[in-house]
Amino acid sequence: MIDFKNMDRRRFMGLAGMTAASSLMLPQFARPAFGATPLAAVKEEDAVIGFGHVGPISDEGWTWSHHQGLEAVKAAFPKAKYLEVENIPFSADCTRIYRQMVSDGANMIISTSNYGDLIYEVSDRATDVAFMECDGHRKADNLSYYYIQHWFPTYVAGVAAGLLSKSGKLGYVASFPVPAVFCGTNAFLMGARTVNPEATLQTVVINSWFDPQGAKQAGTALIDNGCDFLFGIMDEAAYLQVAQERGVWAAMWNTDIRRYGPDAYVTSIVLDWNQYYIDQVRKRLAGEWTGGEGTLLPMGNGIDRDAWGAKVPADVAAKADAVRDRILNDGFNPFVGEIKDVDGNVRVKAGETMSPEALYTWDWSIEGVSGLKV
Repeated sequence: MIDFKNMDRRRFMGLAGMTAASSLMLPQFARPAFGATPLAAVKEEDAVIGFGHVGPISDEGWTWSHHQGLEAVKAAFPKAKYLEVENIPFSADCTRIYRQMVSDGANMIISTSNYGDLIYEVSDRATDVAFMECDGHRKADNLSYYYIQHWFPTYVAGVAAGLLSKSGKLGYVASFPVPAVFCGTNAFLMGARTVNPEATLQTVVINSWFDPQGAKQAGTALIDNGCDFLFGIMDEAAYLQVAQERGVWAAMWNTDIRRYGPDAYVTSIVLDWNQYYIDQVRKRLAGEWTGGEGTLLPMGNGIDRDAWGAKVPADVAAKADAVRDRILNDGFNPFVGEIKDVDGNVRVKAGETMSPEALYTWDWSIEGVSGLKV
């Protein structure tokens, strides 16, 4: 049986192929585990830093954002040597690639997606190499993982969607039923329902992170079914282009790609790994890096909403930004019970606040979300 709860937002790419978040650390497991001690310092000129990606750096999405982080590291530490591999598959080739990085002298290896055991086979043996795994779930003396708290800017975007939608029918182009998608759809609808309690969210799963044709078809179907605001988690702009053509609104993920639909574009959940990667490499060189941590980058420092689209009314932007300000400045957490699932079962009791870990691993839909099931 597939463990969807512990499968990351990128690992489904390999599954599909084989079968046809200053940093804010998670309170539950932020402290270094296993009594890890820092790895030895490395001179910048002797350092070898490896980056491994699931997709191409030209995708204008997930992988592109991590590549920008690498470019920032190169600028900060120009004397170091860098290794970068794109399109790493979820197969034995993954293990081979990371082993080769170790053989090439890597002192630190950053995997920008979760490869699970395929990379652990390498990290377990190369104990003097620092390994970092994006959207991972395992920690060791030389292994940490990290991700972003995407649920907060998504909630803000949902507020804007609730204000902009005339029908109250929102649409979502989903990749796979993974925690990032469950959490994203839930957070989006929860934000929308603060201004339109009757809003609903219809989801279409296309079983890919990058499928322009599939995303286009999904966006078209959602609009045909009455949705007048599209959201999703794709690494390309197909459904934004559909929204532009059909005269509805759209919000995106990863980067600013408004040029593909300038009139439809509302905002994007924008990723920025630059400073985090610089800080981690600096620690590694200084002999201050330790494994055994899980880190979530907070809104405003690693992830945020993009600048509002040109057609977004000023009052809508102001109301959504008022919520963003409460999160950033007042510590507002909107993920408080009572929260029911699609079957009406209470999953979060009244007054109970969802923890960062619960949000990170969210694997069920709230009332009002349709089309998304494990």
